Amino acid sequence: MKAFVLAGWLLLLLILPAASADDEATLRHFKTVLWQQAYRMQDTDLLERLLHDDFAVIDDAGNVSTKQQELVWISENKWDPGEFEYRIERLDIYDGQFAIIAGTGIAETYIYKSSNVLIKDNGEWRAISSHVSGVEEMPPTDADRADDQK
Repeated sequence: MKAFVLAGWLLLLLILPAASADDEATLRHFKTVLWQQAYRMQDTDLLERLLHDDFAVIDDAGNVSTKQQELVWISENKWDPGEFEYRIERLDIYDGQFAIIAGTGIAETYIYKSSNVLIKDNGEWRAISSHVSGVEEMPPTDADRADDQK
């Protein structure tokens, strides 16, 4: 009996880290690929799946938008930041059900910080809250200035 219990615990210990690694990879993909894809492609179906029904975002001016308002916004507005990279600086998962992702978004002409709270809902990660701050215009590079003079 003791051997059976011990084997069960060992199996559980082997499974848990793998689930956490899978969650981390899923969340990195969620934030660095899918999130920007939904906005860039005006993909309301994808954004519908990514956002929890109780989602709210606070923008850099302090305005609050709901999930439905975000869906309407992306259907009516093309987001084209040019070259874009989101650098995750924090990714913490709590009890396999709750996650925080924070980092820096770097576009061609601006930079910003954001934090996102996600929950696992029926086995799928969904953003429930997002906050954007520190939006700053990027100064033009020497290459940009040379292009403007042509």
